Amino acid sequence: MPNTNVTIDELKAKAKELRANIVETTFSATSGHIGGSLSAADMLVALYFKYLNVDPSDPDKYDRDRFVMSKGHCALGYVPCLAMRGYLDIEEVKAKFNKTGSAYGMHPDSKKIRGCDASTGSLGHGLPMGVGMLLGLKLKNMDSKVVVMTGDGECQEGSNWEAAMAAAHYKLGNLIWIIDRNKLEIDGPTEEVLGLEPLADKVKAFGFKVIECKGNDMEDVDRALAEAWANDSDTPVCIISHTMKGIGVEHYQGKVTSHYISFGDSRKDIEPILEYIKNTDVATIK
Repeated sequence: MPNTNVTIDELKAKAKELRANIVETTFSATSGHIGGSLSAADMLVALYFKYLNVDPSDPDKYDRDRFVMSKGHCALGYVPCLAMRGYLDIEEVKAKFNKTGSAYGMHPDSKKIRGCDASTGSLGHGLPMGVGMLLGLKLKNMDSKVVVMTGDGECQEGSNWEAAMAAAHYKLGNLIWIIDRNKLEIDGPTEEVLGLEPLADKVKAFGFKVIECKGNDMEDVDRALAEAWANDSDTPVCIISHTMKGIGVEHYQGKVTSHYISFGDSRKDIEPILEYIKNTDVATIK
């Protein structure tokens, strides 16, 4: 059950903390996939600090909910979030992310990262893995949820649609597929590279209940997740989370160039960014 003691203001504060950690980790690593990590930050915080049934003191407990970060290049946001939740040491993550010999590579490795349920990076694999996880749990009469986050550009991979078809066929009502719909991918706007619209209608046609939300507005994120968690049918759920790539870093917001960037050689280069994050409510950014 969701932790109803967590307030929206507390979640907003955690999201600001995560954005700051993303920026500091990028600076330490010298570069990183910051755009999609920032767009997903609010959803990640709401999941890990309110909705997912997980226990950092027992990361492998069998009745836990599972989370798959299918867009694995956004480990830059996912791994610091795990650290903030208590699975890892945040200072170690910031110091060692993407360094030679580190457990924290540019893509997450479930064999090395405490609390990580799936190794990802090759796009289009996360939703099939999530369907497989849930089929296994269902065979054992487990009521755990499996949440998969994909990018929207990633939805151009056909394996997602095979998995979606299977999820509806096997009546996997405990599956929640979150699409981080920031409308940009590495090569440009999704609708120019390979159009996805009408995305909601397509997902519905594959047998999902579709919930749409403003994914950088914590109140709306909370509303969408509450509705998804309350699903007691055998219909899988998809949340289309409308976000902005790079949100929280002023000069990269809504720009394809935020996909992978460097902040320079001096810590002074990120101080204005951290101040902007501290003083900005991302829900108000247009």
